[in-house]
Amino acid sequence: MASQKPLQPHLGWWISAGQPPRAGAGAIRRALRRVNRPLYLVQGPDGPAAADSGQIRIGDNLEQPAGGLPLLAYVPALDPADLGDLCFKARHGLRYAYVCGAMANGITSTAMVEAAARAGMIGYFGAAGLSPKQVEAAVDTLQNALGELPYGFNLIHSPNDPALETAIVDLYLRREVRRISASAYLRLTPQLVRYRVTGIHRGPDGAIVCPNRIKAKVSRVEVASRFFSPPPDKILSALVAQGQISAEEAELAAQVPMADDLTAEADSGGHTDNRPALALLPTMMNLRDRMAAAHGYREPICVGLGGGIATPQATAAAFAMGAAYVLAGSVHQACIESGTTDLVRRMLAEAGQADVVMAPAADMFEMGVKVQVLKRGTLFAVRAAKLYDYYRRYAAWEAIPAKERMALEKDLFRASFEETWQQTAAFFTERDPRQLERARKDPRHKMALVFRSYLGLSSKWPVQGVADRQLDFQVWCGPSMGAFNEWTAGTFLEKPENRDTATVAMNLLYGAAVVLRYADLARSGFAAGPEISRIEPMPLNEIRQTLGEAEQGG
Repeated sequence: MASQKPLQPHLGWWISAGQPPRAGAGAIRRALRRVNRPLYLVQGPDGPAAADSGQIRIGDNLEQPAGGLPLLAYVPALDPADLGDLCFKARHGLRYAYVCGAMANGITSTAMVEAAARAGMIGYFGAAGLSPKQVEAAVDTLQNALGELPYGFNLIHSPNDPALETAIVDLYLRREVRRISASAYLRLTPQLVRYRVTGIHRGPDGAIVCPNRIKAKVSRVEVASRFFSPPPDKILSALVAQGQISAEEAELAAQVPMADDLTAEADSGGHTDNRPALALLPTMMNLRDRMAAAHGYREPICVGLGGGIATPQATAAAFAMGAAYVLAGSVHQACIESGTTDLVRRMLAEAGQADVVMAPAADMFEMGVKVQVLKRGTLFAVRAAKLYDYYRRYAAWEAIPAKERMALEKDLFRASFEETWQQTAAFFTERDPRQLERARKDPRHKMALVFRSYLGLSSKWPVQGVADRQLDFQVWCGPSMGAFNEWTAGTFLEKPENRDTATVAMNLLYGAAVVLRYADLARSGFAAGPEISRIEPMPLNEIRQTLGEAEQGG
């Protein structure tokens, strides 16, 4: 154990309750990890020693009590359940301020959402990219399995497919899905506002009650300001005129924010602006405070952090900065409950922090929007970038040089352009026939739809386990995946088959509590080596036993 820097003067005195303090690095390490108990670091006859019971007297110039030992440091108890915002946890009925993010194509699966709920957390089913029929099947599953336990569903901004957004909102309202995660929104849409406003009323105490709660995932200040604001009057008026909401609902909606909770989305997998968490979270919190004061909201808006949550240190940093909750995505895609395949889980388990890259997004291809994906083991990003370059440079498929067209047909489409177009047209005939009408008039749009079909399929092949398409796999992933792999290297969590949702989440939360307690210890002037400060993953039963022992005082 490294020598400590003695405090001069010491904090006060510690008086034993019958159990003597235990000296040595191992004893201090064990006491630090009994997070449900306070830690008293005292100066014993054999050097610094740890106790988790007794009495302390803190102050200047105190006389030494009989049997008292100098108190070098005091570390309060910190249960993982104490992390985060109490209002956020009460609002959703959670024990832990932890969210499993809504990864599209059902990657955040019903099994993962259920695992999160049963562990005292909340998961949002990854509805983006799925048909209304598939989403309703997930609603059936979760409502039957979870009852009153908390869960939510994703609602993604679909600027190229507003009919799908309408259908999903219709479904959520009809099936009384009370929590959604609104993602990739650049502006508020009438359907998102309709979801928020429908059913709003005054409770018995006169307070406004919003039965439908929105957790927005945002990385831009201008977008966050829209979610921190009440729904726009223009949209409310239009919804009233169309008979989609009542005049009373519109009146009450003008007094509440669009979102109950907002996730500051830092450098994450999928849709991301690659924002640094250390800059983004305080900015969003400060904006929230200003706008909440300006509007005089009665309920607080909770701001959490997503992107980069993959180690105990990162989780602790988020909570230390004031995050109401943390949201993890990439690391849970690698869990056994995720709606992907073992092949993808193995690919993710081998990823380093630099093995990610930005690539064109299927849903906002023409706008130039990008998503962050896994680079290692796939050529998707290179091929997708080439398609976007062709879209920008050429007005029609026929304008692309013949040699390059042949390469696309051979390597990407594995069919002729016309055959690929027929498959694409069949999809849009069912999903959005207006796209076909536009394609008949605009050759560039026809080309874009074919290119988008490749991008869309490339995100489904990993989920379906189409092994001969591995080079085309679009696997959404942020650098946090590499950080998680580096932290778990050489431990039981190195193997993909050992990564389950509750174990990963509890290791991050429990580890964060240990990190924050160690920071308290370090601030006292006690310098410890890695034998005390190092945090290694633990099996879930060991974490629970440790917390249980602490609760029982053992």
